[in-house]
Amino acid sequence: MSDDAHEIGHKQGGTTSLFLTVWIALVVMTAFEVFLAYLEYMREHPAIMLTLLVGLSIIKAALIMSYFMHLRFERLSLVLWLVPAMVFCLCMIIIFFMPDANRMLQMRLMH
Repeated sequence: MSDDAHEIGHKQGGTTSLFLTVWIALVVMTAFEVFLAYLEYMREHPAIMLTLLVGLSIIKAALIMSYFMHLRFERLSLVLWLVPAMVFCLCMIIIFFMPDANRMLQMRLMH
């Protein structure tokens, strides 16, 4: 294999240590998300907790798509996958949680 072909293959594929580092980062972020769920302070302030959880989820999705789906060198593809997926997920969250949020708001206003 020529040096140029080796560099191109190495650049596109990544190394085991790189994938292990990304995997460890994903595990740490997931552990932090679980830790947030057990904090009493975060239960009292759900807006902060949900903002952190959504932000971490977006970062995790970007890491997974960049390294494990091999879209790291395709910036346009990464954006075209991540942005619509994020918009879809946010719309689904709003659709499913808005009726409950309105109901809870009405219950609070009644008391």
